[in-house]
Amino acid sequence: MKKKRKSLKHFWPMYVMFLPGVIYLFINSYIPMFGIQIAFRQYNAAKGVYGSPWCGMKNFEFLTKTKDAWIMIRNTVLYNITFIILGTILAVATAIILNEIRSKKAKQAYQTIILIPFLISMVIVSYLAFAFLSTSDGFINNTIVRWFGISAIDWYNSPKYWPFIIVIVNIWKGLGYNMILYYATICGIDSTLYEAAVVDGATRWQKVVHVTLPGLKSTIIILTLMALGGIFRSDFGLFYQVPLNSGPLINVTQTIDTYVYRGLIQNNNVGMSAAAGLYQSVVGFVLVVIANSIVRKIDSDSSLF
Repeated sequence: MKKKRKSLKHFWPMYVMFLPGVIYLFINSYIPMFGIQIAFRQYNAAKGVYGSPWCGMKNFEFLTKTKDAWIMIRNTVLYNITFIILGTILAVATAIILNEIRSKKAKQAYQTIILIPFLISMVIVSYLAFAFLSTSDGFINNTIVRWFGISAIDWYNSPKYWPFIIVIVNIWKGLGYNMILYYATICGIDSTLYEAAVVDGATRWQKVVHVTLPGLKSTIIILTLMALGGIFRSDFGLFYQVPLNSGPLINVTQTIDTYVYRGLIQNNNVGMSAAAGLYQSVVGFVLVVIANSIVRKIDSDSSLF
């Protein structure tokens, strides 16, 4: 008890600085959690949350008993795994290449260019995608496709192309943010390690393999854990376009996020949308715990807990 009082007396300025964050977290993250009960009610706006009757697990049945549920879970998992694997590889590679550039002006210019897509709203990105893919006026149909003598492709009615388009667009947009994090980590690696590698006669590739990548290990693990926790809560902003959210493309763009969007906006089914949102949170939490326990067994120094 005396130690705790002594610690409190010594570190009270830190606790005071910590307090606003705790209050913000409580107001924005914990108080709204009373809405979880909507997932277990047959929600009626006229009766309100507490007046709506309980329905048990009925709102969750679609997650196990319908074909659409399997499609959206499959798409959500596969797309996110692809984003994580390819996004990590490309971000690490880009950060390493950027670190090898010696000109400061060129390095700053490349950083800005690569980061710009991350700063652009997904709404603008969707319009850029449409400008490239429009059947009649799209850049691709009017240039690349025409050069090869192929008739114009109706992209928005051809599901087979969209898994590739979605992966390319999302990785292009998010690459800059992860690249900056990895680049900052590389800049923090002790320069004497590289000097020692040079003395030992290491080539550039050997320095990357034996110095840079081990230095990035902890950052890669942390970002991967964060990404795994967000697998079921990723922002598929591109999917909210009307052409992608209905019609022939729905099977390749159907995800849990888009289901929640349609449940709220189009079907006005608040209960099932809340059930899907709770499912996202619980599965994300379980994935983080499992992934972190695996990482702790592999390398205890990389644990987040």
